[in-house]
Amino acid sequence: MCSAVSLDLWRSAVSKAVVPLEIDEVGGVTFRGRLGRTVVEDVSLFDIAATPHVVRRTSRLITPEDRRFYKLSLQLRGTAVLEQDGRRAELRPGDLAIYDTHHPYDLVFPGRNHAMVIMFPHELVDLPPAEVNRVTAVRFPGDSGLGKVINPFFVELGRNLDQLAGVSASRLVHSALDLLVTLLAQELDRRHSAVANSARSLAREVRQYILDHLGDPGLTPSSIARANHISTRHLYTIFSGGEPVSAWIRSRRLERIRRDLADPLYADRPVSWVACRWGLTDAAHFSRLFKAEFGESPTAYRLRSAAR
Repeated sequence: MCSAVSLDLWRSAVSKAVVPLEIDEVGGVTFRGRLGRTVVEDVSLFDIAATPHVVRRTSRLITPEDRRFYKLSLQLRGTAVLEQDGRRAELRPGDLAIYDTHHPYDLVFPGRNHAMVIMFPHELVDLPPAEVNRVTAVRFPGDSGLGKVINPFFVELGRNLDQLAGVSASRLVHSALDLLVTLLAQELDRRHSAVANSARSLAREVRQYILDHLGDPGLTPSSIARANHISTRHLYTIFSGGEPVSAWIRSRRLERIRRDLADPLYADRPVSWVACRWGLTDAAHFSRLFKAEFGESPTAYRLRSAAR
C-alpha cells in the first residue's frame, strides 16, 4: 500500500494502473487516498482506501483499440454506488459487483471507504460478454444466497494481497474467477424465463464439455456437436454472440498452457509436452499461436516466469 496521496497523483496513478478515468472529490472534502496493487499474470488486484470521491469512465475515454477488461469491486468498508448499462447497485461492506471497462460507468464513494478491485481480461471469464453485460452493476450481497459462500472468499483474498506470490497466487486467482462465474451464472438463470434458461443451460453444458476435453487433439466443432446431440449449425449459433467456437477453444487452450508453463510442477516437462497436454500437437504451429497471443515465445515466457 502506498502512502496517502493527493488527487492529482491519484488520478495519474489510477489511470496508469487501471484504465483512463475521470476522478473528482465529493462533498468538498480534500481528497487523500492509498493504493496497493498486486499483479498475477493478466489479473490486477487493487487495495483502495480513500476519502469521498467519484470515478467516471466516459465514452470519450474508451477507444475500439482498448483491451477489454472486467472489474470486480468488493466493498470492505463504507459504501459505494455503481451505475452501468442502465442499472444501479448500492454496495455495502461484503457486497460485490462487476462492471465492464469497455462501457461507460460511474462509481461514487460518498464517504470514507475501503474496497478491493480485481481487473481481468474478458477472455478469462468462460461466459459470453453479451451474457456478462446483463449483470453488470448488479449487487451481489454477502449475506444471502451464494454470496454467503463466495463473497467471504473474495474478502479474505482482499485482506491478504501481500501473500499472493508464485504459482499458488495464480491458482487462487483463477479459483476466484471460477467462483465469480458461478455467481454470475446463477443470477443470469434467475433473471430469465424457463425457455431462455434452457437455451442458456445448453450453452453452458457445451462450453463445459469443451473445457473438459481441451486436451483432446480431435476436438472439433463436428465432434462437439455430436457429443452434445446438436447440429453443427446450432453449435455455431451458441457462439454467435462472441468468439467463434474454434477461436474460443484456441484461446482456452493457450491460457491453460500458459498457466502450466509458469507452474513449477511441470518445470521438468518440455514445452511440447505441455502443449500436447492441452491438445496442440504441432509444436511449430503452437509456438506461432502462443507468440501471437502473448507477445513472446513459450520458452521465453517460461524462463521469465521462473525468474519472477
